[in-house]
Amino acid sequence: EIHIKEPIEKEVNPRLLPGELLLCEASTVYKYMQEDGSNRGTYGKLVCTNFKISFLDDDSASDDNEPQFKNKIVGENDITLQCVDQIYGVYDEKKKLLTGQLRKYPEKLIIYCKDLRVFNFCLRYTKEEEVKRIVSGIVHHSQTPKLLKRLFLFSYASAAPNNTDGRNQTVMFETLEDWRHELERTKGNVKYKAVTTNEGYRVSEKLPLYFVVPICISEESILKYEGRGIPIWCWSCHNGAALLKMSAFPKEQDDSTSQMQKAFLDGIYKTISKPPYELLKMDDLSSSLPSLQDIQTAYTRFKQLFLIDNSTDFWATDVKWFSLLESTNWLEIIRRVLKKAIEVAECLEIQHTNVLLIEESATDLCCVISSLVQVMMDSYSRTKSGFQSLIQKEWVIGGHGFLDRCNHLHKSEKEEAPVFLLLLNCVWQLVQQYPPAFEFTETYLTVLSDSLYVPIFSTFFFNSQHQRDTNKSGESLKTQSGPFRFLTVWDWSVQFDPKAQAFLNNPLYAEKPKPDKSQRKTARFKHQRQLSLPLTQAKPSTKRGFFREETDHLIKNILGKRIGKFINSSDEPPNSLREFYDSWHSKPVDYHGLLLPRVDGPEIKVWAQRYLRWIPEAQLHGGGTIATATKILDLMEEVQSLQVKMDEEHSQAVSGDVHSVPMLRSSARLSSLFPFALLQRQSVKPALPTSTWKDLEDEDDLVKRDDEFVDLSGDML
Repeated sequence: EIHIKEPIEKEVNPRLLPGELLLCEASTVYKYMQEDGSNRGTYGKLVCTNFKISFLDDDSASDDNEPQFKNKIVGENDITLQCVDQIYGVYDEKKKLLTGQLRKYPEKLIIYCKDLRVFNFCLRYTKEEEVKRIVSGIVHHSQTPKLLKRLFLFSYASAAPNNTDGRNQTVMFETLEDWRHELERTKGNVKYKAVTTNEGYRVSEKLPLYFVVPICISEESILKYEGRGIPIWCWSCHNGAALLKMSAFPKEQDDSTSQMQKAFLDGIYKTISKPPYELLKMDDLSSSLPSLQDIQTAYTRFKQLFLIDNSTDFWATDVKWFSLLESTNWLEIIRRVLKKAIEVAECLEIQHTNVLLIEESATDLCCVISSLVQVMMDSYSRTKSGFQSLIQKEWVIGGHGFLDRCNHLHKSEKEEAPVFLLLLNCVWQLVQQYPPAFEFTETYLTVLSDSLYVPIFSTFFFNSQHQRDTNKSGESLKTQSGPFRFLTVWDWSVQFDPKAQAFLNNPLYAEKPKPDKSQRKTARFKHQRQLSLPLTQAKPSTKRGFFREETDHLIKNILGKRIGKFINSSDEPPNSLREFYDSWHSKPVDYHGLLLPRVDGPEIKVWAQRYLRWIPEAQLHGGGTIATATKILDLMEEVQSLQVKMDEEHSQAVSGDVHSVPMLRSSARLSSLFPFALLQRQSVKPALPTSTWKDLEDEDDLVKRDDEFVDLSGDML
């Protein structure tokens, strides 16, 4: 039965951004709330612009019951064109992938998004002409190849007023001064220098305008092979050892060219292996880590587990969850990448050895490993501004091909690979293992991953600094002529108001200790080491099923179980590395020192907030870690208000940057996947056929072994 609402009496129009144009629309479209067989939903208008696909119902016009965590650019029922993954049409209950020209138009439209949302639209009650226009419009504008200048990024930049708040503390690494300051900060300026050789991009269009090389490297060497074969500095450790990267020469060359290149490389290696430089260890990432194709294949399989069409499908796959998850190989790739970062950290920290990461272009896995090593070894990279500066340095200016790797232009699927998402997944492992070490939260990482598909920021929409600079010139509607003024994603005020931005800041971040920290530090960090591995025999849950009675913390623990191999598996690292790993983990954690991720099988977990947030069945209302966090935040809010009162009494301003704490009253109404799950309605578990329940009961081995109850009393505050 379909409960039909009265037709919308007042006209609901989309809220358009500067430069946004309405391309096509269809009225009387029915959007299913949750495809669980009940056909619950609402009527509204489906529109497509040059920026997004949007569903407008009569609730779109009202500001009542607005969520605390609201994005000002992309609403609950908005999908940016770059966020569309695949579009399916339903013809006589059969799903068919929609691409290119359509001969027949579907009665139902299913849109799968790259942020893992799934939208189901029924078009049976829509006029035939409108169905043709909206379906062909959506497919054309979101799935067909396009030119770079056709991205909404340019339309927005030419029409939008540039009135950002200007308080962004992120170092952009666009000037020589930025690089010199970074050298001074890391004390690398004794052995390394920032060079201007590539001004005007005369060396290479792939390299940034400014970068850092060893002092002994000459300008002639840099120019000889367009920057290939040149060690480029990433970061210097406190003991003087440095992390370097290098783009390798193509492997298929004629003999004479190969000999010349080999002689050139030998000369470079000899130069940077002599004092004052440390010993050099080279690591070819193309042979020691999975290929980009392997990463793409694993992620494609992995994301299918979360693109759930309906409730019935979710429960049907519940019993196969562990085998399905393990077969994707995604968590194993994360483990291998983290293990490689530990290996590099050991060379820098213990062996005092320079590490040279080698890759064909040095703009993919080099970016992942160099960023991870800095997050692990440099506490500045664990602050919000420090992490953003790191992404600018290693990825945006470093030349990672966001345009190709995210396939924003739909030019070639062969180039597509979720390399930046892989980094965020690895950083999330560290954030959830050592929360007080990070100034930002997992919500920050989730929002950053979503921002990959919002084309009003230039940050993730170019392949290189050269490509961005050459496309900056253009006609502006406001100033008649002049360069485009692109926004940077690091200005969070564009997407969120101050209240919502508070969710990005970690209120429990451990500030740098005072000089008399020795005694306090041991006491403060002792509790954190009491977290036990979920490997011991535990009593089974009274109810079976993966997402039912467990807490959010338990969900995350179980997700990792049986996934991946232990670090001492067939590819066992050398004893010194294992000793380094075990020795570090046997001591209390210094949240402002070196951090090593726990990489044994059960410790590598699924990023629940990002991947499960749109699945109502995975949400625990009034449960999970948010229930604990709510109490802590309420207490912190009270402390802050008392501090303000005290300061007012003394007529003094509050010193330092005190983050406002979000109001989180009534935790019983919040979901374990807060703040995103606020947008979801609670799902009703479907009645499963008796045969399905029998299957569940027969799965004794799987359920008893994996779906355990873990006593969390020791972990609760």
